[in-house]
Amino acid sequence: MPRKSNTRAAQGAGSIRQRPDGTWEARFVAGHDPGTGKPIRKSVYAKTQKECRQKLAQAVAAVDNKSYREPCKMTLGEWLDIWADTYLTSVKPRTVKIYKDDIRLHIKPYLGAVKLEELDTHTVQKYFNSLLKSGKKVPKRDKDGKAVKKDGKTVYEGAPLSVKTVKNVHGVLHGALRQAVVNRYIPLNPADGDFCKLPKAKKQEIHPLDEPQITAFLRAIQGHRFEDIFIVTLFTGLREGEVLGLTWDCVDFKSGILIINKQMQLHQEQGMNAYVPVPTKNSKNRTITAAPFVMAQLKRHKVTQTEQRLLAGELWHHSDLVFTDEQGKHLTKSTLYRSFKKVVASIGRPDARFHDLRHSYAVAAIRSGDDIKTVQGNLGHATAAFTLDVYGHVTDQMKHASADRMEAFIRSVSGS
Repeated sequence: MPRKSNTRAAQGAGSIRQRPDGTWEARFVAGHDPGTGKPIRKSVYAKTQKECRQKLAQAVAAVDNKSYREPCKMTLGEWLDIWADTYLTSVKPRTVKIYKDDIRLHIKPYLGAVKLEELDTHTVQKYFNSLLKSGKKVPKRDKDGKAVKKDGKTVYEGAPLSVKTVKNVHGVLHGALRQAVVNRYIPLNPADGDFCKLPKAKKQEIHPLDEPQITAFLRAIQGHRFEDIFIVTLFTGLREGEVLGLTWDCVDFKSGILIINKQMQLHQEQGMNAYVPVPTKNSKNRTITAAPFVMAQLKRHKVTQTEQRLLAGELWHHSDLVFTDEQGKHLTKSTLYRSFKKVVASIGRPDARFHDLRHSYAVAAIRSGDDIKTVQGNLGHATAAFTLDVYGHVTDQMKHASADRMEAFIRSVSGS
């Protein structure tokens, strides 16, 4: 009896058959049992005969060049849990929490049930596109990852994600899949930038305080409880966590230098809800040569803190932090935020954020003549290119001003 076309050998290796459910299966020899010498037979599956033949050819080729791997049966959700618990040990706890939140809220509800080896670029692309759709929400999950229900109905949370958030989620998924490639669970990363296209984020405008607003701000904080921390931030460009985590051993009054080697960060992982010092954003230490005005302010602040310590007596917390409350305890971001917002509202800038003090420092430094490399180092940016990207408009303005000055000079010497 002649062989049916759907069961004939594929290119002389393996066999293909159609299954009762309409899908196709190709069987091939993946190797031989070292003990018995019997052939080890494996299968690949596909929806169409053509796709099945392609998978069979790939599998046979992999066997021939000894790169064949056992198909991974894990779902993406299972792998994400393993990745988050096993491969993020060197990541800051706060960052780990953000990653896990992205997994729980934004990845698992959509892709968690997909087999890791079946995840392709098309599926990933559709997923990222869906995150940006208007009105798209995801099921709320409990700590075990199960959908929360109320009166028998699934509770949804979230809203359309911003482009920046989608890029952050992509970073988490890409990192997890990159490790899956290293582990040889999958041959390629379907979230690679060469395959997966993400929307372009609009450059966020910065809104630093201008010179009249800085003058008004300095007047408004005179005698304020947080005058010193506001001044140090404004004239050094420290990040909020860095100024909150600054300790006296990192203040060199003799050399006029601040050593930035940590930041204060709120931890809310595994029942913890406390501020703890962690490495800086890029885990690199840096030094800042502060203006004499800043160092003088810090000297006065140290005297004030010493007086507070004597008044507090045994109640004083010996943390060595530069900026504390009246009992030596660390300051919280929420406390600082509320006080800052009241001050900037009083000078007509209710929209200003604490981070805008850092932007104000950078703009003032560039306009004062500091080169970009110096500003980059003081701010702790990874590259000067990034600093230029953020503050390039300032240098453009300076170029125009330079051209105007040159024009005035030309007119003066040419008599025109």
